[in-house]
Amino acid sequence: MTFLRSLMRSKAGFVGFVVFALMVLFALVGPLFTPGYLPTDLNAVYLPPSLSHPLGTDSEGRDIAIQMINGGWSVILVGVVAAAISTFVAIVFGSLAAYLGRWVDSVIVTVTDIVLTIPQIVLLAVLASLYKLDSPWLLAVIIGAFSWPYLLRSVRAQVFSLKEREYVEAAQLLDLGTPRIVAREILPNMATFIMMNFVITMTNAIYALVGLYFLGLAPIVDDNWGAMLNKAWTRGAIFFSDSIFYVLAPVIAISILQLSLVTMTRSFEEILNPRLRES
Repeated sequence: MTFLRSLMRSKAGFVGFVVFALMVLFALVGPLFTPGYLPTDLNAVYLPPSLSHPLGTDSEGRDIAIQMINGGWSVILVGVVAAAISTFVAIVFGSLAAYLGRWVDSVIVTVTDIVLTIPQIVLLAVLASLYKLDSPWLLAVIIGAFSWPYLLRSVRAQVFSLKEREYVEAAQLLDLGTPRIVAREILPNMATFIMMNFVITMTNAIYALVGLYFLGLAPIVDDNWGAMLNKAWTRGAIFFSDSIFYVLAPVIAISILQLSLVTMTRSFEEILNPRLRES
């Protein structure tokens, strides 16, 4: 109940949390109640919305609403996994770079600068031409593996400041060990900062995934919102008035998902920031 009350302190944040939770629920549970395979029906191409097809049909006569339900889980999965990988790498190596300093800091900063010089979209295009990126898990790992440098620099700067605090110096005098000092004394004071950056990384990962599918850099092996945009664009859906939801439905879903993530952080900031809890 305390957690729920803290969530509700920010109305916008609570609404964002509820919307995100519902979208995750639909993405996980929805496909259990929909057919896994939608047959092509050339007699039902680009039908307008109706009771049997709430959002109409696509260029192959397949129901758009069912595709929307089936296509959400991979988008959310890639966003969460990529953000988790990126945040973990940034926190671990950014903290060690700032706390240990010397050659450890030099090596980590040098590697970070090298990764920063690599254009992510170009790298993804090259990898897509060499390997078949047909798994959302693989896409999540690749996106997450190259999304950490900016957060690492921010974590490093935060730890440089926090390691000079009195409680950290006291822990050093007690010889509690580097892992415990970093995990127990430094990182909890960065919880809000880490959460905000996790959400930002997640939104960027979702945009990267959708961009890959929209540009045709990833093979379209399943129905997801990015693949729907690619098909709608390449098959001329924008030229048919009855196919408006084929274009707008994934765009609106992605926008609502991103907006819910951003607003949700307001409530988590209330929970993680003791100063806000006391006000």
